[in-house]
Amino acid sequence: MGNLIRCQNGHMFSARRYGTVCPYCNVETATKEKQETGKVSDEIEELLFAQDVLPVCGWIVCISGPRQGKDYKIKAGKNFVGRADDMDIQILGDNQISRRNHGVIVFDSKKKETVLLPGDSNGIVYLNDAAVYMPMTLNAYDTIEMGESKFVFIPFCGDNFMWEDKNK
Repeated sequence: MGNLIRCQNGHMFSARRYGTVCPYCNVETATKEKQETGKVSDEIEELLFAQDVLPVCGWIVCISGPRQGKDYKIKAGKNFVGRADDMDIQILGDNQISRRNHGVIVFDSKKKETVLLPGDSNGIVYLNDAAVYMPMTLNAYDTIEMGESKFVFIPFCGDNFMWEDKNK
């Protein structure tokens, strides 16, 4: 727990994973030296523009379990799910969820679909009460179960909307 810090808005996050910029509000958590010298706001603005923005492609929302009501952002590509602070989707409070790679949620921008994969841990992932042993396509409002928690999948990208590729 020694690497957790709190931003000025009260969010707790991993300094090892995110540095000093809060992943929830994108505000740098100032150190005491920076607060005293007043250099915080210029550096925050610089850091915010330098950061890569990973656009949201969908969400899972916890509807049952220790984190009921919490939402988790799904980005393009692979999203590894677990309790460890280096997981793309970190679910705290449910010790039945493996620390690493309990499951994987993949948004495939070429196919415009989101897929649920089993992880490489001992934990089983369920989609609409069926165990996931191979890739399964997620549809709006599907129920995902991991550990003692249940989540609903909410898509954002797909046939109706896609982020434009900045490199084109």
